[in-house]
Amino acid sequence: MARTNDPGFNKVFNDPIHGHIELHPLLVKIIDTPQFQRLRNIKQLGGVYYVFPGASHNRFEHSIGVAHLAGKLAKSLKEKQPEQIDKAEKIDDRDVLCVQIAGLCHDLGHGPFSHLFDKMFIPKARTDLKDDKKWTHEKASLDMLEHLIKVNKLAPVMEENGLVLPEDLDFIKELIFGKITDPAHPEKEPKYKGRKPEKYFLYEIVSNKRNGIDVDKFDYFARDCHHLGIKNNFDHDRFIKFAKVFKVDGEQQICTREKEVGNLYDFFHTRNSLHRRAYQHKVTNIVETMITEAFVLADKHLTFVGESKKFTLSTAIDDMVAYTKLNDNVFEQILLPTPGELDEAREKDLKEAREKDLKEAREKDLKKAREILTNISSRRLLKCVGQFYSAYQADIEDMRLHLLVDQKNPLGIKLLPEHLNVIKMDYGMKTENPIDRVSTLIPRHFQEQLLQVYCTETDEEILATARKNFEQLCQTVTSKKVCLQLSISLHVVKLFQITLFYYCEAG
Repeated sequence: MARTNDPGFNKVFNDPIHGHIELHPLLVKIIDTPQFQRLRNIKQLGGVYYVFPGASHNRFEHSIGVAHLAGKLAKSLKEKQPEQIDKAEKIDDRDVLCVQIAGLCHDLGHGPFSHLFDKMFIPKARTDLKDDKKWTHEKASLDMLEHLIKVNKLAPVMEENGLVLPEDLDFIKELIFGKITDPAHPEKEPKYKGRKPEKYFLYEIVSNKRNGIDVDKFDYFARDCHHLGIKNNFDHDRFIKFAKVFKVDGEQQICTREKEVGNLYDFFHTRNSLHRRAYQHKVTNIVETMITEAFVLADKHLTFVGESKKFTLSTAIDDMVAYTKLNDNVFEQILLPTPGELDEAREKDLKEAREKDLKEAREKDLKKAREILTNISSRRLLKCVGQFYSAYQADIEDMRLHLLVDQKNPLGIKLLPEHLNVIKMDYGMKTENPIDRVSTLIPRHFQEQLLQVYCTETDEEILATARKNFEQLCQTVTSKKVCLQLSISLHVVKLFQITLFYYCEAG
């Protein structure tokens, strides 16, 4: 990164994806904080790195890339606005700066191993967070942004750079999260506060709730493909070149030329391809399942000092001082404990408890967690017994009932239906075509599911049982016009696990 001593001078970053990036001094102030620097140690793709050795990039560089593209698109839209446009609709420098800050800070709330933390670990470790209390990394990003501004005293700096607080801070948060419910009136329909309806199209730049076409995906498509060695067919520079704001059904929206439909289908196809080939790779799912299990076991034995007390791995999300200390190094902290927070916290708790059974339980949890992580490091992983894709949605309850039939075998192995894990993969709009009414040369289906079954034993008799049950399950599902692709392999650990992966977005 090129620097000067002038605090008002744009800084230049040399990025492998976008080349030389110039960022506003306020963005550099945000980057140079512990809360943002923490993203250097959080892998962009979590467990994918254990399958694709090139996927070593982190949330840090992705966030800088999104800030760059957010500013590029906002400035491009600004330049294309007609001179006679109403002042209320005109993009100004404040808008551009807010959009850039939102792009920079949109992932501040990610935890260790990115989506593994909020999609897999937190739901298991914090069962108290359900429905309206559900925790997401987007919500954490808002909390971390407020914390970052407060502890680094950036509010005056933001105002010195032309921002109006709290209006523009509300706008930045909404650009990241979408409409935010007023805690004083949770029953009311949330509305945007940061900008008036004439500028609602700006909310489509960083996190597009309308059709999913946003600069967050522009960057991670290009960056992930680069590091994974997968071709990216979508040209985000071309999209930005032809993007303009038009009034559609009474609302101002970001639009592109009809001839660009091919490029947009490449956008959604690239997303789908990344999920199929990398994000939801069967070994990626295995590794992340194993890491999650280790995190759950070690959860209450890890402590992180917060603002006024200590928090565990799962409760650190409630305190941004503690949460700032969470990154991928948690893996090593469990695997290779040192005379640090782990052992200090454990010894303190043991002295307070003075209960032999509690001590044994904790030692057992930590030992098991280390065994799991050691297995990952030694490549002793679960293997896929079989899998199939389907464009038709199979009845999940039928599958659960099928697993209950003849679930005991001579070896005493139980096939448990609760081991089914359901997630979704689609083109971004569930079963709908995200670019409807534009072209007839389109895919027939926009959502599919993939069933993957894992066995945790290498014993041939147990594997034979696993294959038999999988084949029976396939027969049940394929009778409903499901396309079958079977892949058999061996496995290593000690229980019998069945996992259904019904893919979703990881971005």
